[in-house]
Amino acid sequence: MRIVSLLPSATEIVFALGRGEDLVGVTFECDYPPAARTRRVVSTSALPEGLTPAEIDAVVTQRIAAGEDLYHLDRDALAGLDADLVLTQDLCAVCAVDVSEVDDALAYLGCHADVVTLDPRSLGEVLASIVTVGDCLGVGGAARALADSLQSRLDALDAMLDGAPRPPVLVLEWTDPAFSAGHWVPDLVTAGGGTAVLADPGRDSRRLDWDVVATTPADVVIAAPCGYHLDASADLAAALLEGDAVPEGAAVWSVDADGYFVRPGPRVVGGAEIVAGILHPELVGAPDPLTARRLR
Repeated sequence: MRIVSLLPSATEIVFALGRGEDLVGVTFECDYPPAARTRRVVSTSALPEGLTPAEIDAVVTQRIAAGEDLYHLDRDALAGLDADLVLTQDLCAVCAVDVSEVDDALAYLGCHADVVTLDPRSLGEVLASIVTVGDCLGVGGAARALADSLQSRLDALDAMLDGAPRPPVLVLEWTDPAFSAGHWVPDLVTAGGGTAVLADPGRDSRRLDWDVVATTPADVVIAAPCGYHLDASADLAAALLEGDAVPEGAAVWSVDADGYFVRPGPRVVGGAEIVAGILHPELVGAPDPLTARRLR
């Protein structure tokens, strides 16, 4: 089977299920595991490089309003890969190439690849999507074993946090402007022993007014900006502090958002464990400094 993944999370799932050798095409964002970087890139960003978060938001808003694409699908590259299966999504126009563009491209090329859309909105659905991919790849047993092992980690975390206080936690999935935590991210806070505030479980992330952010009763603020790893996330969190944009007295953390929070793949369970380490280090141990950093 020749597989093309148009999602970093799907790429991670394919490798986690032992089918990385069958993966022939990926996106420019597919950076984990490192072997993903050796595959043909078939989808790139239409956004200019070097933009600030505010500039990215402005360009994205403008392009969406104009009905313009945010990603370029390389039809020539796709034609040369002779794919049997394409993994994509229809959840967020900002996150990946739209599934309708994929269907149009395949029809144009006369390619008869199966297209599977992965649109999880909760932590449970993230685990279920692993099984979906496994069934498509003919490794359903391995996929169920992986999903079960991830659920076991969540169950162990729940047992360790039983009876612990659940402090209010504000997760920002974008920092300029501020956006709430949506989809499965609030579930990570809950699984990590916190109470997600200004959050939208199972729904799209939404823009927040800064006065609401600054006055919300949160004990902890976690900067988890979509598209950013730890160092860049820490820089953005520092800018929030400099601008007095977060609740007074709240602890402020940055995390490796792409690694453990915003990509719905196997590593999101690590996101729940990171939250637990931030909130309850005495019970589960402090988070790995390569995944999370406290700024205040």
